[in-house]
Amino acid sequence: MKLTVGLSLRTNCFLLALAASPWGASAQTPSLWEVGGFAGSFSSPDYPASVERMNRSLVLPYFIFRGERFSVDRDGIDARVPLAPGYELDWGVSGSFPARSNDVRVRQGMPDLGTLLEFGPRLKVKLPSPGPGLKMGLDMPLREVFEVNGGTRGQGLVFEPTLVLDAANLGDGWSLTAKAGFTWGDQTINQYFYGVPPLYATAQRPAFDAQPGLMSARASLSTSKSLSPDLRVFGFARLDYYGLGTNTASPLFLQNSSPTLGLGLTWTLGRSEARAGE
Repeated sequence: MKLTVGLSLRTNCFLLALAASPWGASAQTPSLWEVGGFAGSFSSPDYPASVERMNRSLVLPYFIFRGERFSVDRDGIDARVPLAPGYELDWGVSGSFPARSNDVRVRQGMPDLGTLLEFGPRLKVKLPSPGPGLKMGLDMPLREVFEVNGGTRGQGLVFEPTLVLDAANLGDGWSLTAKAGFTWGDQTINQYFYGVPPLYATAQRPAFDAQPGLMSARASLSTSKSLSPDLRVFGFARLDYYGLGTNTASPLFLQNSSPTLGLGLTWTLGRSEARAGE
C-alpha cells in the first residue's frame, strides 16, 4: 500500500510543483535518509477552465527515507505491494488549496470551492524502456474526492490514467520527467466544478446540470539540475486542454486550455552515511 501526496485534480495545488522535483536523483546510490527544505512559486488556474489564476509561493521542510520495502520520498509514503512482474498496486492521497468564489468573477454569489482531498488505489504498470537510461510506465489512479469546507463531504470520483517517461540522469546533473494523460470525472465532481444549481442561476449564468465524462487531457514536463550535492533547482510546466471535455457548455467553462507553471529549489540539511539498499 502506498500513501501519495502530490498531483491533484484542482490545478491550484502547490504540491503539483513540489511533486515535480525529482529529489535526490543521482548516478550514485543515494543515502538511506535525507532532511532538508523546499522553496518555490507556482501559477495555475483557480479551477479547471477558469480564466482567473492563483499565484503562490511557499517554503516547506521535507524528509526522505529510501527503504527496500518502505520509503518516504517525493511521491509520499510508500509500502510497495507487487502484484506480478511489472505490476504494482499502491494507495494515493492528493490535496488542493481552496478558492473563494468572490475572487472568481463568474462564480460570485456561489459557494466557495473548498480544500479537496482525494483517496484511492493506483495501479502502476512497467512498460518496455524506449532507450538507454529511460523508464516508462502507465499509472492508473482511481480516487474518491472529499471536500473540506465547514465540514467534510464526498464530491465524486476521478480516474486519471497517465503515461510516464523518466530520464533520471541526463548528464551534468540534469533529470527529466514527461507525462501525458486524461482525467475523467463522475457526475458529482463535474457538477462541483461546472454545475449551476437553479438557486445560483442569473441572467448571465443560467442553470446547468453537469454530466459525467472527460474533464481534460494534459501533458507535463518537469526538469531539475543538481547545483551541488546539497542544492537542486527544478522547473515544472503542464498544459491542460479542456476543450474535449463533456461540460464545455457550462457557463463556468471559460477557456479551452490553461498552463500550470512552477519553479523552485530544494536543499539538503542532513543525510545518513548508510546508503539505500544496504
